[in-house]
Amino acid sequence: MVETGYYPYMIDPLFSLSGFGVGLLVGMTGVGGGSLMTPLLILLFGIHPATAVGTDLLYAAATKTGGSLVHGLARNIEWLVVRRLAAGSVPATMVTLAVLSFMNLQSQTARSLITLVLCGALLMTAGVLIFRGTIVRFYRSRFPTLDNRSTAVVTVIVGAILGVLVAISSVGAGAVGVIALIILYPQLPMARIVGSDIAHAVPLTLIAGVGHWMIGTIDWHIFSSLLAGSLPGIILGSYLAIRVPEPALRLLLAATLIVVAGKLIYDHVESSSLMLTAFTRRAPH
Repeated sequence: MVETGYYPYMIDPLFSLSGFGVGLLVGMTGVGGGSLMTPLLILLFGIHPATAVGTDLLYAAATKTGGSLVHGLARNIEWLVVRRLAAGSVPATMVTLAVLSFMNLQSQTARSLITLVLCGALLMTAGVLIFRGTIVRFYRSRFPTLDNRSTAVVTVIVGAILGVLVAISSVGAGAVGVIALIILYPQLPMARIVGSDIAHAVPLTLIAGVGHWMIGTIDWHIFSSLLAGSLPGIILGSYLAIRVPEPALRLLLAATLIVVAGKLIYDHVESSSLMLTAFTRRAPH
């Protein structure tokens, strides 16, 4: 575990380096912010899952704001879609945060909840990255095109699901949101789908991040250090994106997410087993 707190008033180079690496992947693939940063904080730095999620949410809100501005200037945002997603995600996020606020986030129960939801979201993201084309073709070949009203309703439901996932795990707004929009809005070009997804992620991660701040699960020192490293990483990654094959990047990222999810599950099971063993030994016979 890497100890934090040695640099309370300055940038920690280890966190900044991690931010740079994740920012590089985000710039190259458009995915990977919460999917990699939250597990990285938990596994490499030993940060409590609740603090890792909360800090990453505000970090994501800051980084995605820049991306949203770029897409907005390029007119690559479908604001109707953003409003529909937000109509589901914002209330769902608030309800989820309200539930979390009544929990003891330092307890084993809260740690287990966050870890399990995080692992599920990581595996879901990895599956979407690997089988995106297959999923889209399967859906379009077996289900008719929805009318406008049904599309709107389903979009709100998708937003609500993303709100719950992101508030608990900080993962899901990227790859999962994009594939949902590809299925629901086949007439939109890919650039507008990505732009709309990023634009929706800004209020989603900001509201969830502020909620975690109010709960007390934000580490501002880590946040500033991550942000200092990620911004140049995103810029460099965006430059390299056109020079590296996208399928190879998606497969590499998916494989990384599967390994990370497996490591989180293994550590969680091992920790639970040790606690059970200790409790059993102390129990009176």
